Parts: sequence; structure tokens; C-alpha cells
Amino acid sequence: MATKTINAEMLAKMFLAGAQNIEAKKEFINELNVFPVPDGDTGTNMSLTIMSAAKEVMGISQVNMKDLAKAISSGSLRGARGNSGVILSQLLRGFTKAIREEKEIDVAILAFACQRARDTAYKAVMKPKEGTILTVASGIAQKASEMAEETDDLEVFIPAVIDYADEVLAKTPEMLPVLKEAGVVDSGGQGLLEVLRGAYAAFQGKEIDFSAIEPSAGAAVTKISAQDTADIKFGYCTEFIILTEKEFTDEDEHDFKAYLSSIGDSIVCVADDDVVKIHVHTNDPGLAIQRALTYGQLSRMKIDNMREEHQEKLIRDAEKMAAQQAEEEAVKDEGPRKEMGFIAVSIGEGMNEIFRELGADYIIEGGQTMNPSTEDMLKAIDHVNADHIFILPNNKNIVLAANQAKALVEDKDIIVIPTKTVPQGITAIISFAPDADAKANEETMLEEIKRVKSGQVTYAVRDTRIDDKEIHEGDIMGIGDSGILAVGKEVEETTKELLNCLVDEDSELISLYYGEEVSPEDAEKFAAEVAERYPDADVDIQFGGQPIYYYVLAVE
Repeated sequence: MATKTINAEMLAKMFLAGAQNIEAKKEFINELNVFPVPDGDTGTNMSLTIMSAAKEVMGISQVNMKDLAKAISSGSLRGARGNSGVILSQLLRGFTKAIREEKEIDVAILAFACQRARDTAYKAVMKPKEGTILTVASGIAQKASEMAEETDDLEVFIPAVIDYADEVLAKTPEMLPVLKEAGVVDSGGQGLLEVLRGAYAAFQGKEIDFSAIEPSAGAAVTKISAQDTADIKFGYCTEFIILTEKEFTDEDEHDFKAYLSSIGDSIVCVADDDVVKIHVHTNDPGLAIQRALTYGQLSRMKIDNMREEHQEKLIRDAEKMAAQQAEEEAVKDEGPRKEMGFIAVSIGEGMNEIFRELGADYIIEGGQTMNPSTEDMLKAIDHVNADHIFILPNNKNIVLAANQAKALVEDKDIIVIPTKTVPQGITAIISFAPDADAKANEETMLEEIKRVKSGQVTYAVRDTRIDDKEIHEGDIMGIGDSGILAVGKEVEETTKELLNCLVDEDSELISLYYGEEVSPEDAEKFAAEVAERYPDADVDIQFGGQPIYYYVLAVE
């Protein structure tokens, strides 16, 4: 029988299932990233972005299309991290704009929503690049429009759109040579596809475990009462693996699921050769265990008291909310209003101190290892009591989130200086002139950051081939503004090779910021070698304290 409409309740389930699926697949998506650097990356950013929206959706008491659309749009916009997360949030924003006034969604509305999603995302990116998540989104919109002319059955429409999205994704290496060289498809496009696959699973009626998605803090209950835990029908979350001693047939699976349904809910029973994964919420874990023993031995047994955990969580939530409120009241709007202020994204004790000494009013902890969200930016803006606020993202993957925060602020003038590295951020804030106005300072900073050549030295987390370089897990990589410039086995030798690519006859200053894994003695010795190697340039060595990156370099 054909299914012709989706109501708000079903759409909410589909969205949550999409979020859950990308959360489950985030490491797989991270592995698709072209650069083999040890950072939280595309999968992590997309998961954190959509999970922010999922928490808002979980907090809706009575689901209707308007409130659902608002929760998805607002939650994803504020939770957006990294370029992939921001683009995903814009796709969701465009989609929800098209459906928020509807009672139910049919293929025509769904096709229009896909087109609105594509258009909104493309507009948000200054220079859209094909072979990315945008290409996959465009393919989805195109196929949705075609299918809306052919069928009104969502059971035909949705899988056809997903299959075509998969075809488009498979072609991304032909559109971006860097993907082809690395032998991967676009990670952002893969992430978007996983959202659709998860949503389709819910549409098909498959059971999805949403326990990993917590309601937003605004929906959290802070009062503990007997009613709170009484609402939990089955008190023990029970998980284990059966190591089967004979074939676990389809009939066995059906019978065991039926038995588990008689003693609990939230059932997962997945068989893979001689291993069966079990998850059930029940009031008597022993019954599930006894029946499972008839099929074989048990392994990785885990039983959690959900009522007890629920009470502890409520206490933690209450304490956390109280602490956050106290902190925000203490920090917000300290001191008199000033004309101009600075927000810098930084990580590492030394780097943070450098920005503070140079006049940054607020440091957002983050960068390569964890891209801050739009919400993090908004909180920082709220804390800086100034008419004009300069934001230094200091990472190319954070600029879009900073611009998204700028678009959401009305009472302050937000100026995003698109610094793509920490050295660019340091140069920008050093060039600030207190006597000049905001516009003049913006122009000066934009000009000065062009003069900085940046470099970073870290290690590879997997084998790959990029920029005509064979890279193996554990290799040391020297990364410049244009890509990987040096690969070696030793930190100092690779750093020297990277410097050879950055320093020229016009270079006057070489700045070295050493990370938490480099000792001060080794850093000083290395700086002396660099000074001897480049006698015509001044060499400055400072403690950065950044994780993962042995050295961050600046050549001016």
C-alpha cells in the first residue's frame, strides 16, 4: 500500500534517526578526510551539528510541524561546527523553511524542500566547490524534482532519491582530483547520505535506539521526584553478546525477539555469523540472560540501572545549569562598554596567553582538534562588552561558523577577520591600532595577514597519497597554507624541510611556537639551528603548548 504523506511525528522520528546514524558512522566519515591529520573532522563536526538540533527536537513536548522546523533549524544553526557542519545546518535551514507551515508533507512539498535546502546552502558558501557535500545536495534536489513528476508514493520516491545521491557521491572523485588521488569520496557528501539513510530506516518502521540523544538543557527537568523515575517502565538497560554454539536461524531470531518483547522494550537483536548482539530494557535482566544461555556462551555483559542513572543525571543537570548561570552572570558585561573588542579561537596554554597579552577579550578554546560551534561564538560575543567585535577564527574550518554567528547578532557590529591559522591571527591582532576606527582596522588586518606564511608540523594517522606524496601512518608532515609540503620520519628534519619551502630572500622574521610534546630545551636548541640556517632573518621561539602539532610556524 502506498504511503503518500509524512506527518510531523514521523518526520521527527526520521530526523532523529538520521542524526543517530551519522553519530554511529562519524569515525567512518572521518576516515574519508583527505588530510590524514589527527583532528576531530568532518564526521565529528557533522555529528555534533545535527545532534545539537536532535536535542532540541527531543525537548518538544507536543510535536507539530512549526515547532519541529524551528527546533531543527535553530538547533543546527547554533550547534554548527566546521565547514561541513555549517553547510549541513544551512541545508536543514532551507529544508525547514519549506515545510514549517505544512500539516503533512507529500512528494511535491518534499521535492520543493530539497530544492530550498540546496539553494540556501549554496548561498551560504562564498565560493561553492563541486565534488563536495553541495554537489550531493544538488543531486538530491534534482532527483527529488524528477521523481515528484513520476510518483506520489513516498515508498518509491525516497529510495530513488537516496540511490541517486549515492551515485552522485561516487562521482565526486572525478570532480575533485585531490579525492581521486587519495582514493576516497567526499566526506561531507557521505555524511549527508548517512543522514538520509538513517531517516529512511525510520520511515520504514525499523526500530531506532534514541537513548544517545539527550533533550536540550532548556528542556531538562531539574526537580527530582518519585514521578521522575516512575516514568521509566523498564529499569535495567541490558546488553550482551551471544557466542552461538550452533546456527542462529531466522526462526531463532524471531523467537528470541518475541521473548524479549514479552519482558521489555528497546530491543536490538542483530546476528552476524556466530555472534549475536543483544540490547533490551527490562525489569528482570536475569530472564533475558537465562534464555540467551540456551543459544551459547555470553560475552561483554553490561547492566545499567536506568532509574538510578536518571536521578544522577537530573542532579548533574541541575548543578551544571546553576554553575553555567552563575558563570555567565559573573562574566557577562564586565566593565564599561568600549568601542572595539577581540575574540580569538586558540588552543594551548602558551597560545592562549599570547592572545591575552595582545589584547584579546575572550578566548574560545578550540581550533584544529575541536572546531567551536556557532553557539560558542554567540556566547563569546555576548560576553564582550564592545560596539565592534573582531573575531579571529584562526582556522579555515571555523570561518563559516564565525560568519554564521555574525548573521545572528543584531546589537553589536561583528567583524570576522578570516584568519586561517594562528600565526595569521597573531599578526592581525598585533596590527590593531586603538586610535583608528573599526573599518580602518579591518582593512589593515586583512592586508597584514596576506604577508604571513604559515606552517604546522604533525603526524599522519593513516596511509594515503596526496599532493604526489606517499604518506604512511606515523610519518611526520609539514603542512603549509597550500597543502602538505614536507613528509619525513623526524620532527626537526621535517620542520626544516617545511621552512625551506616557506622562507625566501624577502623573509625577515621566523616565529616558532612549540607544542606540548616538545621540551623547552629541544625547542631552544632547534631555534638556534634555524637562526644559523637563516642568518638574514630574526628567529623568535615561544611556547605555544598546542596539542598534536609539534611546531606552528610563521614566516613574514
